[in-house]
Amino acid sequence: MSGDGGTPGNSGYGRKAFKRSKSHFADRITADGRDGWPVASGRYRLVVSRACPWASRALVSRRLLGLEDALSLAVTDPLQDDRSWRFTLDPDGRDPVLGIRYLSEAYDRRETGYPGGVSVPAIVDVPSGKLVTNDYQQITLDLATEWTSLHRPGAPDLYPDALRDEIDEVMAGVYEDVNNGVYRAGFATGQEEYEAACAGVFRRLEQLVPRLERQRYLVGDTITEADIRLFTTLVRFDAVYHGHFKCNRWKLTENPVLWGYVRDLFQTPGFGDTVDFDHIKRHYYQVHTGINPTAIVPLGPDLSGWLTPHHRQELGGRPFGDGTPPGPVHADETVPVRGRA
Repeated sequence: MSGDGGTPGNSGYGRKAFKRSKSHFADRITADGRDGWPVASGRYRLVVSRACPWASRALVSRRLLGLEDALSLAVTDPLQDDRSWRFTLDPDGRDPVLGIRYLSEAYDRRETGYPGGVSVPAIVDVPSGKLVTNDYQQITLDLATEWTSLHRPGAPDLYPDALRDEIDEVMAGVYEDVNNGVYRAGFATGQEEYEAACAGVFRRLEQLVPRLERQRYLVGDTITEADIRLFTTLVRFDAVYHGHFKCNRWKLTENPVLWGYVRDLFQTPGFGDTVDFDHIKRHYYQVHTGINPTAIVPLGPDLSGWLTPHHRQELGGRPFGDGTPPGPVHADETVPVRGRA
């Protein structure tokens, strides 16, 4: 199932060719409640793994838009067992709001005997305990456009109407070749399949370089959904995709433009403060035993470079447009020191 960080059995691992399956539960939470799920403060709970790039999109969007008080957060253990994502980071191994030990319980309440995988991000209806959606592609777009009544004052417009066609075009290429391309390379079971996917990753990254040489952000002069989606793959690149997924033509730190771009975002409130490198590394290296049977987690890379000057401000641009940065991270959502750069 898409959105689960590439877990064996849930995202196409072990098939002849990696294929990310579509989200099965694609209901939308909207301002008018047309799918039966109206936007409402405190009604829903966002379930994420900080290891998963698809879930990390929702973490960044939620922070930038200031939805922390309106949409509560559950963080799963980066390591799964055969019952899927689990709440072993919480006291007694239960999510304190939903009262469940496994995310699969919310899936079961929505559809008994659901045959697919259990993926994050997921939004759960707190009163019923039922899963609402695991549509990782749509969740962040709806947070930006349907949840506007609950946005913080000064929240940025992450999906501006005038730029949506260009944003969609950029995101489509990034998704195919980068976001999903690293998985197709990493889970390839044949040399030709791997080489085609790996070549596609670096071809797309190299195509993005001229764009990012002349402008600070991917589309327009402010942060948009396109930047969020590229960031969550790039922030994991050297730590896991370069070695673990064999996307090793070059490291991100060896590309001055992309390394500067991702550091700029990382140092922007709402991006780096959601990243947990410890969770990322332990998940990929210990869960994907078909790729890394020893489950040894590497010591590197050195994370100190993430906080070095990037000088991207010289290109201009206004990170939040006419808005303002998000406030401090809520105390109970701070990434532990071990996972920070």
